[in-house]
Amino acid sequence: MIRTAMTICFLFFAGLAAAGVRAADRPNFVWLISEDNSTHYLKLFDEHGAETPEIAKLARHGLIFEHAFSNSPVCSVARTTLITSCYAPRIGAQYHRRTVTVPMPDGLRMFPAYLRDAGYYTTNNSKKDYNAREGKGVWDESSRTANWQKRASDQPFFHKQSFTTTHESSLHFSRKVMESEATTTDPATVFVAPYHPDTPIFRYTNARYHDRIRAVDAQIGRVVDQLEQDGLLEDTFVFYFGDHGGVLPRGKGYAYESGLHVPLVVRVPKKWKHLVDRQLGSRVKGFVSFIDFGPTLLQLAGLDVPSGVDGRPFLGAGLTAQEVDQRDEAFGYADRFDEKYDLVRTLRKGRYEYIRSYQPFNFDGLQNNYRYRMLAFAEWRDLYQAGKLNATQRQFFERRAPEALYDIEIDPHETNNLASDPDYLSVLTDLRKRLAERVKSLPDLSLYPENYLVDQAFENPTDFGKLHKGEIARLVDVADLCLKPFAKARPGIELALRAEDPWHRYWGLIACSTFAEQASAFVAPAKRLAQNDANLLVRTRAAEFLGLVGAVDPRPVILEALSQSESGVETSLILNSLVLLRDGKPGYTFKITSRNLTSSGAAFSDVKRRLEYLDPNYAPPANKKKRRKKK
Repeated sequence: MIRTAMTICFLFFAGLAAAGVRAADRPNFVWLISEDNSTHYLKLFDEHGAETPEIAKLARHGLIFEHAFSNSPVCSVARTTLITSCYAPRIGAQYHRRTVTVPMPDGLRMFPAYLRDAGYYTTNNSKKDYNAREGKGVWDESSRTANWQKRASDQPFFHKQSFTTTHESSLHFSRKVMESEATTTDPATVFVAPYHPDTPIFRYTNARYHDRIRAVDAQIGRVVDQLEQDGLLEDTFVFYFGDHGGVLPRGKGYAYESGLHVPLVVRVPKKWKHLVDRQLGSRVKGFVSFIDFGPTLLQLAGLDVPSGVDGRPFLGAGLTAQEVDQRDEAFGYADRFDEKYDLVRTLRKGRYEYIRSYQPFNFDGLQNNYRYRMLAFAEWRDLYQAGKLNATQRQFFERRAPEALYDIEIDPHETNNLASDPDYLSVLTDLRKRLAERVKSLPDLSLYPENYLVDQAFENPTDFGKLHKGEIARLVDVADLCLKPFAKARPGIELALRAEDPWHRYWGLIACSTFAEQASAFVAPAKRLAQNDANLLVRTRAAEFLGLVGAVDPRPVILEALSQSESGVETSLILNSLVLLRDGKPGYTFKITSRNLTSSGAAFSDVKRRLEYLDPNYAPPANKKKRRKKK
C-alpha cells in the first residue's frame, strides 16, 4: 500500500515537471493552533497577557494580525468553518456537538484536498472535530505522529498541528489542587476582567492559564526549531493562531470579543516574501476570519479559490496591503453548545461590535454542565445567587437585551451596551440592517429549530437553504419585530401568532418573551397555543412566555410536551426551556427524571446531560458490554 502510494506521488510530480511546474516552486504551510485562547492572553496583543517569546520570534519575521476572528466561539463549529471556508449556519454545521454530520456543499471539498490535488503532502496532527463530512483526499496522514517528514523529496506540504495544552479542561481543577499546586505566574499580578468577581479562585484560574499559555509557546517553538533543523523554515509560511476564544468564563462558548477574537501571527519565509505586500514585523489592521484562511493558502500556492466558499484570501500574489486593511467586518455566530441552546449573531465593523440575541431571555449563565466544571464558573454563580456581585458582574446571569452595541476601543470588555444611547442611533441602525441582510443572504438555517433541520434539511443543508431562502427571510422579519417599539411590533406579532406556518407562530412567541410584560396583551392567544397547538415546540414557547411573565404556571404544558416528544433533539430543546424557567426568574420548581420522557427522547446525549443536572440521582444505563479480562 505504501509503495503504491509513493509510486503514485512520483508519477504525479513527474507530470507536474512535464507541465513546467515543479513542486519545489510552491511554498510550504504549517498551522500551529493553540486551543481555547483569545487575544487577551498574549502580551503580543494585550498588555495583560503572558509573554510568549517563541510566538514573538515568529512575529519579528512576519505579521501580527490585530483583527482575526474565529467566526464561532467553540471548537467544532470554528474548526468546521476553518476547514470548509464556509459560514457554518449556511451549511448546517453550526451546532456543538453535532447531532448530524452534514455533507459538504455540492461541488466543494475541504480546502486541503485542493492542495493535495496540486501535489502537496497534507498532514494533520491530529484534531479534526468537524461537523461536516470530510470526504476523500483531504489528508495524506492524520494522526498524533503526522508531520511533513514522510513526504517525497522536494514535495511541498501543508501541516496542521493542534495543542491541547491550553484547552478548557486544563482549568477543571479541584480546590485541593488549587491549594496544593502553586502557579509560576503570581495570581496577585494578573488582570481580572471587569465582568468577573475579583476573588482568589478567579486570580488563581487566570494565573494557571497564563502558565498554560507559556507552555504552549514552548511547544510551538519546538516545532519551528524542527522546521529549521530540516532546512525548511525559509520555504514555509508558519501560521500561529487560536482555534477560538476563551477560556475563562464568558470566553469560550460566548459571542463576545473574548470568545471570537483570536491571536494570529504569520511568519513569512524569505523565499516567498514577494507574495506578501508588507514589511516584516508589522501589524495588520484589516479584518480576517476563519472563512478566509483556506482561500489564503490556495492563493499563496497559486491555486484557484473555489467560487462556492464564503472566504477570500488576505495574503498572496496580487493582494495589496491597502486592500486588506480596508476590510473592517467580521460575522460571528453562536448556537447550541452541548445541551445549552442559544442563538446569537454578531457583526464586528471597525471599532463597533453589534450583537443580536435572538432569544435574549436565555441568559449567558444558563446551565451547561461542562462549563460549570470550572471552579470559577461555579463560584461566579454562587456569588450571584448570594447577591454579592456588582451590576457589571451580574449581567452574565440576567436576561440580555435583544441587541447590543459596544465601542471596542473604549469598552474592550463589552460591559456598556450603547444600543439605547441616542448618540449612537445611526451606528446601531446601520449595523442592525447589515446583520439582518447577512442573516437573510446566507441564508441562516438557524431560523428553524434544530430538530426540524435534522428531519428536513441536513441531507443537503445548502440546497435546503436555497429552496427556503424567502421563507427564512420572512422568519427573520418576524424575529426582528422585537427590535421595534411594542406598539409598532404588535400588529406583526398578531399576524405571526395566527399564521398557518408553525415557525411564524414560534417566532411570534419568542418576540412576546423578549418584550416580556409589555406583551401581556398576548397572554390569551398564548394560552390557546400552549393548550392546542399541534407543534410541541410552539406549545413550549407559549408556555415559556406565560411562565416568564408569571401569567400561567408553565409546568403542565412543558411536562406534557416532554412526555409526547419522540425526538431527542426536540426533547433537548424543551428541556432548555425547562431549565430556563427553573433557574431564571421568576423560577419554577420542576421535578424531572427520565421517567417523564419517552424512551427515544431520554436516549439523546444532550438530554442525558440535562437529566444529570436536574436529577441528582440520575444514572445513565449501565454499559452491558462485557470487558475482556486483562491477561
